[in-house]
Amino acid sequence: MTLFSNTQIEITELPKSEDLNLHLISPKYFRIILFNTTLLHTVVIASFLTFSLLVDEPEVKTAFWYFLVVACVLCAISVLFYAIGFKKRKYAMREKDITYSHGYLLNKTVTLPYNRIQHIEIARSFLARKLGLSTLKIYSAGQSGGDLAIKGLPVDVAETQYAFLTKIINERS
Repeated sequence: MTLFSNTQIEITELPKSEDLNLHLISPKYFRIILFNTTLLHTVVIASFLTFSLLVDEPEVKTAFWYFLVVACVLCAISVLFYAIGFKKRKYAMREKDITYSHGYLLNKTVTLPYNRIQHIEIARSFLARKLGLSTLKIYSAGQSGGDLAIKGLPVDVAETQYAFLTKIINERS
């Protein structure tokens, strides 16, 4: 009589992550990303513009124009990276876990088993409320950094997932 068994699993028989049907987040969320990126760069440029107006040295004024060009190029590059990475923001809910995939140059996929979930909340920023979007925040047990925040979900989708996950957590208790 064996008390412990640890049979090897053939790697070719494991389910493939490509077979997981991931759902895109709302395209409206890209507007929030663009707004935040543009606002950040505008504030930085305005600060340097104000500084250059207060200083009467020609070297500072010349440096400001170089800075302005660099800031505009960096803003364009940021928007490009966000546009590329936006298409990779996907999620899926399965019978026993939730998966979220995102990333710009490097793609990160996190799968969180439902039995590790400690707390769930729905957050809505001002712009998200105006666009009918929510962020589903899922906090996990332990210090492994397995918390998830799925931004850009339509309100009804986030509330449905919130209710589903709350039911699972309550049944577990």
